[in-house]
Amino acid sequence: MQIAEPLAVAIEELSKLPSIGKKTAQRLALFILKMDDDRVDNLLKSIKELKTKLKSCSRCNNLSEDELCEVCKSTKRDKSIICVVEEASDVIAIEKTHEFSGLYHVLGGVLSPLTGITPDSLKIKELLKRFEKENIKEVILALNPDTEGETTSLYLAKLIKPLNMKVTRIARGLPVGGDLEFADEATIGRAMINRLSI
Repeated sequence: MQIAEPLAVAIEELSKLPSIGKKTAQRLALFILKMDDDRVDNLLKSIKELKTKLKSCSRCNNLSEDELCEVCKSTKRDKSIICVVEEASDVIAIEKTHEFSGLYHVLGGVLSPLTGITPDSLKIKELLKRFEKENIKEVILALNPDTEGETTSLYLAKLIKPLNMKVTRIARGLPVGGDLEFADEATIGRAMINRLSI
């Protein structure tokens, strides 16, 4: 079936976004087509501003409109603790919990020799420079529990431990509301290892 070229182009471009297949891209394109002009203009403006107004924080590599992000600028944060994450999306996820009041450091990925991501590809040198300038007492490694995340955590721990700083990692185990019978063996095993006193 032939469709109008502008619609086909929009579907093609939208389907390049993560987790968006051709059918979802088509639904989005048709929805945008039905939107009034003001809403379309606001959508276009917000996408353009993502590219023009946001940059990396000069201290932690988080997303920011200014030289320093809102977390680094805050006087209410505990500046003796740094939580190391892979991407800015991880900062957003942790901030939503309202459980962490320290600073962050965004690596920009994880080690993956098979895809050419080496320590020089990540913001590891910048992290080590922060230790020289800032009075850091604890580093929390909050990397994904996959092979690359584990490899990166071990690499960072080896670099940081000789600096006489406490190195911790986020706990792993069963999610709140999860059922034991549906969890995999590795998750249950990790939950047993990371058990807490009550």
